[in-house]
Amino acid sequence: MKRNTVRKSLTFIEALAIVVGMIIGSGIFLKPGIVLNNAGSPLMSLAAWIVGGIITLASALSVAEIAAAIPKSGGLYIYLEELYGETIGFLLGWVQAIISYPASVAAQAIAFATYASVFIPLDGTEQKLLALGVLSFILIMNVLSTRYGGVIQTIATVGKLIPIVAIIALGLISKTTGDFSAMATAGRSLGFGAAILGTLWAYDGWIGVTNMAGELKNPAKNLPKVIAIGVVFVIAVYATFNIAIFKVLPVEVIASSNTPGADAAVALLGKGGATFITAGIMVSVFGALNGYLMTAARVPMVMGEKNRLPYGKVIGKLHSKYQTPANALILQSVLAVIYILSGSFNTLTDLLIFVLWIFFTMGVFGVFILRKKQGTKPGLYKVPLYPITPLVGIIGGGYILVSTVISAPVNSLIGIAITLAGLPLFYYLKSKDKVK
Repeated sequence: MKRNTVRKSLTFIEALAIVVGMIIGSGIFLKPGIVLNNAGSPLMSLAAWIVGGIITLASALSVAEIAAAIPKSGGLYIYLEELYGETIGFLLGWVQAIISYPASVAAQAIAFATYASVFIPLDGTEQKLLALGVLSFILIMNVLSTRYGGVIQTIATVGKLIPIVAIIALGLISKTTGDFSAMATAGRSLGFGAAILGTLWAYDGWIGVTNMAGELKNPAKNLPKVIAIGVVFVIAVYATFNIAIFKVLPVEVIASSNTPGADAAVALLGKGGATFITAGIMVSVFGALNGYLMTAARVPMVMGEKNRLPYGKVIGKLHSKYQTPANALILQSVLAVIYILSGSFNTLTDLLIFVLWIFFTMGVFGVFILRKKQGTKPGLYKVPLYPITPLVGIIGGGYILVSTVISAPVNSLIGIAITLAGLPLFYYLKSKDKVK
């Protein structure tokens, strides 16, 4: 099948908004108390956020070298295929295109509707209808133009930063001074490692921008910059946000709260603070929804081009007028609708955490394979402090894998089974290629 020639319509700022917008969801508003409980004190909690950020940055800088050398749409799916072979690449693509990405889209849509019910009382059915409505809007905008999706992402990312920046600014200039040596006593501490694990989930999502490398202007140069700047920016935001919260609220309040961000806003802005934060979370989730759908569609698009999905020619085809992956966007949206209506999205994402981190860790390790295969090309981005930087990312990924197996062994095995269930389809499609 002839490969699509996609428009280079994604700007540097829009790509940066994808990185920041997909990392910063609702986690920063909700996670500080959990991380604090596990870390034991504000100082150790802040250290956990920084260490989690360093691990994420090490992974990001490593994958950025691969992205510079293989600047194609499809992201990690393409990297694994070229570095580890077609079978490994397909298994990731299969999991992403059919389950992981559309389930994440469904989760974001439901989260948006759930937070909206704070302003407009909605029952379960009405929340699902609102979720379908906002998903439909995002779908239409992305079908009409990739640029529309990029603009939405930029606006939503700026919008989600407003409440965060407000809390940081007001918190840092607040006359109250937190006790950074105080100990959290609200819950049983699981230790510094568990605290780091909690922050790593909050840093997830940056790799989505690599799915759209083929639509970014000068991807070999700009993609590493976008990833590095975006992740460093988020680390700074997370760290200062936590400092502001610790300065405004007593440690015991943060440790016992499920919504420390809203509590800090109330302390700084009065009763309207919680409303302000809820609106901010809605904007944040809206941006994440747009980012996930936009980047998710590029995986089945590329798989379709390669005939690695049933009806691949249809799924991989660009819209004749708009030159967007309309069919792949629709596929992801239809699957997301099924997951929304069935309520299965959280279960599916929980089942696949383990296997997705296997592939992600393989992606970070891939920089070693890349250098062995291709060496280092003059003029292209190279990961700094090699091989230390990728090793830090690999250790972080390995820690998540071990922790997941210990905490959810059954889910881990089921996730592996779901992944391997794609093999018959892979070999069937390969056999059809040989017949042709």
